[in-house]
Parts: sequence; structure tokens; C-alpha cells
Amino acid sequence: MTDAPSTVHRPAAAAGTIQVWSDLLCPFAHVALHRLRVARERLGLQDRVRIDHHAFPLELFNGPHPRPGTDSEAVGLGAIEPAAGFRLWTAADWLYPNTVLLANEAVAAAKAQGLGPAEDLDRALRRAFWVDNRTIGHRTVILEVAAETGTVDVGALTEALDSGRHRADVMTDYAIARTDEVTGSPHLFTPDGTGVHNPGITVHWEGPWASGFPVVDEHDSDWTETLLKKAMG
Repeated sequence: MTDAPSTVHRPAAAAGTIQVWSDLLCPFAHVALHRLRVARERLGLQDRVRIDHHAFPLELFNGPHPRPGTDSEAVGLGAIEPAAGFRLWTAADWLYPNTVLLANEAVAAAKAQGLGPAEDLDRALRRAFWVDNRTIGHRTVILEVAAETGTVDVGALTEALDSGRHRADVMTDYAIARTDEVTGSPHLFTPDGTGVHNPGITVHWEGPWASGFPVVDEHDSDWTETLLKKAMG
């Protein structure tokens, strides 16, 4: 599957975490994370299980993010999880973020402040794109979104982005994503080694990708409670 170095391996998920590999513009990841957070809150596990975000940067596999593919997937997945807050892109075409590498770098930088700030920033960036049609690949927008979380130290994040020191974290994630240890976006792992790719959803395409339509054959959120319990050991 890959020519990535065999010495690069996915780190084990830490106790009390669910490790999530995903792309910020992946609608399947948006659904999985929404369902996971809803279940965590319902079970009262917000302080016992954290999400550890890692980048599965689709643009480094496929090139710039194509808006038609994102739009068509958002329509299909919005039908099964409207509470996730999907909206079609209605801002100007030239504002569409065809790259989110800097946003991935920002989440990695926020992780240096803790899993909580990183999780808050990741969630806020996804909402900024899917719900508010904001250009989350741009430095100014990223910092604005970070400030809105109330938990991210924006000064520290600004310095980290301007130094570029967390770009290596994104590229390390990419090297691991190119191996067969991570299947795609989203892929979730628990401390016992359990891994599930695109949990709870089976889908097929009618017509060509990006110009056809994704049809969800089955979907459920039963997997969320299982992974949360595994995260607690």
C-alpha cells in the first residue's frame, strides 16, 4: 500500500484516550466525532476520556481538496446526522479552503497545551468550516477560531505557527498515514489496540465520485459506547 519507511509506526493510544486520525474536511470524520462527543456527554465521561487528534491529510494523498466531492458527501451524510450541522459552501468560491495543512498544524500546536485545547480547537475548526463557511486554511481565521474556544492560549499558538515547529508533527502523522497501520479518515484507536475505520457507516457511490452521490447503506452509533469503555480500560 505504501513506500513509507517501515521504521515509522503509529504510537499506541494512551490510557483514557481515543486516538483519532482524520482530515478536517472529511465529512465522515465530522459525523464520527459528533457521535462520539454526544455519547461521551451522555455517559458523563467528558473528564475521563479525551480525544487525541492526529492528521490524516487527504490533500497530501490526493492534491487540493475538491469542493464538489465535499459538497456531495455533506449532502449524503447530513441526511443521516443533521445534528452534526452540515451546510453547503455558500461563501465565495475563491474563499474555499483547498488546503488545511496550517489548520492541522494548529491542532498539533494546541496539543502542546494539552489534549483539551487541541480537542476544542479541532472541534471549532470543523464547525467553522461545515457550519459557518469560514476559510479555515488561513492563518487569520485559524487564530480567530482559536480565540473563540476560550481554552486555547492564542499567544502561544501564534508563536508556534509562526515558528513552524509543529509542521514536523503533521508530516510525521502523514508518514504513518501512508502505512497500512491507518486505513483512512476517520480511523479510531483505543489503548487496547482496537481500531475501527469509518465506524458505524457503510456507503457506496451512485455515479462518479464528486459528481455522483454517496448513498449510506447502513449507519449506527452503537460503536461509541464500546470505544469509550475501552478507552477507560
